[in-house]
Amino acid sequence: MNLDRDTLLTLFDREMREHARPDGPGVRVERTGDVVRQVGAAGDWNGVVWSAPDLDAVRADAAIAAQVAHYTALGHDEFEWKLYAHDRPADLAERLLTAGFEAEEPETLLVAPVAGLSTAVELPEGVRLRTVSDADDVELMARAHERAFGSDWSRLRHQVLARLTEDPDSFVGVLAMVGDEPVSSARMELYPGTGFAGLWGGGTVEAWRGRGIYRSLVAFRARIAAERGYGYLQVDASDQSSPILQRLGFLALSTTIPHVYRPSH
Repeated sequence: MNLDRDTLLTLFDREMREHARPDGPGVRVERTGDVVRQVGAAGDWNGVVWSAPDLDAVRADAAIAAQVAHYTALGHDEFEWKLYAHDRPADLAERLLTAGFEAEEPETLLVAPVAGLSTAVELPEGVRLRTVSDADDVELMARAHERAFGSDWSRLRHQVLARLTEDPDSFVGVLAMVGDEPVSSARMELYPGTGFAGLWGGGTVEAWRGRGIYRSLVAFRARIAAERGYGYLQVDASDQSSPILQRLGFLALSTTIPHVYRPSH
């Protein structure tokens, strides 16, 4: 099945954004005016996932102000407006910046039909993959992530533990192990009813990069997605992983630039 870029993007916008499902226990998705947003506790991901495609300047400014007021009133230390390059109006990014948002690094939205992806896992000698099953494994994921990316995993630790303990059917965590040491970790979030599963993470510690672990993590998760009946995999890819994923069969649909609002205290 060879769906074109526009068809896939339309499907993604409808299933994963306009009709978004909560991404974990204890959070809710709300349609309010011209936006769809997720609202949870301070440790959850909070933010706008969709805005109306016919949004004009006046309605955009009103929607931005309303979300700032809403999340600020909740007392969270930050929330995100997940902006995509094809969102309207064309100057929505500038309007967010004017309202006090900060732009993060852009990522490429990639989607692939699961049926077209390789599920062959080819690992370097001494490396094995296994799924995450308990809180100790989550700590190993955190260790691999922090060594690979050099960034704090505390917020993600909370979210991953919640998924694993309260909604395990919507989450798959994977560890690449050398002996007792994690050298890479990745996760897959399943969105029942959408046909989509999302690939996240995939950072490998420096000494083990360039040896096929990332590709194997993709193939391993693609196999599980296929077994569970999901039709598409979606990735918000960095500049490092985007070329690899496109060689594996993913199609670049758009660019996403998270815009984060942090109320001044």
